[in-house]
Amino acid sequence: EVGALFRHVDDVGAAVVGVHAGKPVYLRDVAEVRDGAQEPSQYVWITSGAAGAHKELPAGLDAPAVTLAIAKKPGTNAVTLVEELDDLVDRLAGPLLPSGITVTKTRDYGFTADEKSSELMKHLGLATVSVVVLMAFALGWREAVVVAVAVPVTLALTLAASYSMGYTLNRVTLFALIFAIGILVDDAIVVVENIHRHYGLREAPARLATVLATDEVGNPTILATFTVIGALLPLAFVSGLMGPYMQPIPINASAAMLFSLLVAFVVTPWLTLRLFRRHVAELPVVPREGPAVETPRPLLDRVYRRLFGPLLASRARRWILLGAVALLLVLSVSLFPLRWAVVKMLPHDNKSELQVVIDMLEGTTLEATAAAARELALATAALPEVTDVETYVGTSAPFNFNGLVRHYFLRSGPVVADLQVNLLPKHDRDRPSHDFARELRPLLRPIALRHGANVKVTEVPPGPPVLSTLVAEVYAPTLEQRVEIARQVREIFEATPEVVDVDWYVEEPGPRLLLHVDREKAARAGISPEQVARTLRVALAGDSPARLHDERARESVPVLMRLARADRSSAADLLGIEVHDRAGHPVPLGELVRPEETARERFVYHKNLWPVTYVLGEVAGTAESPVYAMLDMGEPLASVRDTAGREVAVRFTGNPEDPVTPMVRWDGEWQITYEVFRDMGIAFAVVLVLIYLLVVGWFRSFVTPLVIMAPIPLTLIGIVPAHALFGVFFTATSMIGAIALAGIIVRNSILLVDFVNLELARGATPEEAVTRAATVRFRPIALTAAALVVGGSVILLDPIFQGLAVALISGVVVSTGLTLVVIPLLYYMYVTTAGAGTIVRRGGSTEAQGDPS
Repeated sequence: EVGALFRHVDDVGAAVVGVHAGKPVYLRDVAEVRDGAQEPSQYVWITSGAAGAHKELPAGLDAPAVTLAIAKKPGTNAVTLVEELDDLVDRLAGPLLPSGITVTKTRDYGFTADEKSSELMKHLGLATVSVVVLMAFALGWREAVVVAVAVPVTLALTLAASYSMGYTLNRVTLFALIFAIGILVDDAIVVVENIHRHYGLREAPARLATVLATDEVGNPTILATFTVIGALLPLAFVSGLMGPYMQPIPINASAAMLFSLLVAFVVTPWLTLRLFRRHVAELPVVPREGPAVETPRPLLDRVYRRLFGPLLASRARRWILLGAVALLLVLSVSLFPLRWAVVKMLPHDNKSELQVVIDMLEGTTLEATAAAARELALATAALPEVTDVETYVGTSAPFNFNGLVRHYFLRSGPVVADLQVNLLPKHDRDRPSHDFARELRPLLRPIALRHGANVKVTEVPPGPPVLSTLVAEVYAPTLEQRVEIARQVREIFEATPEVVDVDWYVEEPGPRLLLHVDREKAARAGISPEQVARTLRVALAGDSPARLHDERARESVPVLMRLARADRSSAADLLGIEVHDRAGHPVPLGELVRPEETARERFVYHKNLWPVTYVLGEVAGTAESPVYAMLDMGEPLASVRDTAGREVAVRFTGNPEDPVTPMVRWDGEWQITYEVFRDMGIAFAVVLVLIYLLVVGWFRSFVTPLVIMAPIPLTLIGIVPAHALFGVFFTATSMIGAIALAGIIVRNSILLVDFVNLELARGATPEEAVTRAATVRFRPIALTAAALVVGGSVILLDPIFQGLAVALISGVVVSTGLTLVVIPLLYYMYVTTAGAGTIVRRGGSTEAQGDPS
């Protein structure tokens, strides 16, 4: 009845919609005609927190808000983009943005990226300076200069290679460089230390001594470098979401090792000769006579002779020592099942934001949801760390990678709400974000219970996101069976200590009103079912029969016709709506339909085409690892039964095999943890095989590599107790450190065994050979270990890579000390037991003639 096109809202009101008593009836006579927005389907507002002054927010700010979410294009520098956006907002203030509008950044990933990269760059510089200072104290300023040149040259070559492989400069690639500093200086340290030693021996002129010293450690250094690369490179093939996250670490570290080898053989000898030429030229050359090798460190020689004397003289003492080391290894590994050393995928990061997800009961109105969200937002904003809280009712907050996996972008409707909670920068608050989240949960729980809401405090994950930390997938042939099994699983979740924010993907039965048209009555009145449906649709959702052409508007404005909210808020109101029959007489809908009150159908979720029901939870407590919560729930889950009383299978891995057998399958963080540690375990096995083949090819013996690789498990004697002692999670980065240590420790063993063979080839007895090897190689081995400790210490406070730092520092300290004792003893036992013939060094290599192995 309304006209087609109007130019003003008054024209709409003047539209003639009928005739009464011979006079026209205008639309404004039978309806309220107003200009404005339609009824709200969502609310968004901002509330300044107790720390709002940090963002220059007005105190007590609590106002409607509009959020602009801006994403960068691939290849764009996030820091530069944010700076350009800030300039744009400053230019728009005044001409476009009035003075009453407050503009603030609620999420700034450009700042986050810049902060983390700047912090890691500082760590990178600190690690480099620390290693150089270490060399200056241990060897001298000239050797320190050599290392100071070798490190930046190697890093520059590594960055160039990383750029050519398509990696950007981000937190992971920078961390890979910091991690590499501790190992890339090893080659330079070994070479420059051996040159330094040969200069002290004064057996040849400086130029020749440089060549001989480099040649002496050249082949074992090449072999040791490739063992480290062989230990790191398989980590690049970790699958799943964690694969791309970890890949830059082994790729960049392996590239750094290759370049460090090149620099150690080209730059280091040349620069050492240039720096020492005048100093060495003043020293007289003293040619060696005979095969004996002098000991330039008498103190170390006396210590090792006192230590090795009783051990070399008594076979029983050697086996007692080796048995004690094996016992320490067993005790260290036992800390895992005792839960003193806690296994977790990645530790909690210290972020400056978190999210509160609110789910109301089905049928809750938008206004009731807004009231609950508002009270929760005010309680959160009162905390001292909070700068601001953005409340989103009926819609989702701008989501990040975590929200993408958790499907937050699909959240809409009157029963959902989100709180985006922004905190002070981590340097400006006393407690980390995880501790803040733990204390926020009990604060919000009473408010949520009063409003009948389910509230979950969601933290930004440090690594690959998952649907939830603790996820149980329930499979069964029917929806009823899945819901019953999921109900029992949810009760177990709620009864398990340290499991919080329990929820499930099952909607509560919401009210639903079905109106069945009585076709016989409708036919007698000349009213079709389609007419009834159309009338209800216009009354509830509205319809646009015309458009208004306003010259000030970019597009024509729709004219929406709809019943007022007061006239459509109950079933009685709807049944009272009148429809005209063929004679034009009004007929109430209540006479044409039969109402039926029922419940809404529940959603059916699928995974890999299998119908599934999810039960979710977070872990917050002492262990804070889903693995231990799952183990604690093992016995209760064994009692779960389906609707037919059958036992329900529980699986940690694998997919359902058929649609008939009920099953509960663990997912969430556990799945990524399992995949990562499984792939790392496979990579570690490949590492051991590669190292063994490399050492076999070099030493031409099948037993010598076993002696050389013996210290690899000894790293656990330091790694596991250190994690338990300092309360650090044994994470995926800890595993990276343990695998990298395999190559590093083998490097030390190679240097020791190669020098033993060198001494044996010169005619020394096995006792003298192992003692001299430990004495002469002590300094380069200790220096490389110290460099690794210094390089790892700068990332010791990083929450994500702390596990790797602890693994590197503790593992290298303990294993290096044991290596300097165990390897000489094991090789002595092998040489004396095998009864091998003479040891001959050929072309820089050493082999055992007549070796029965």
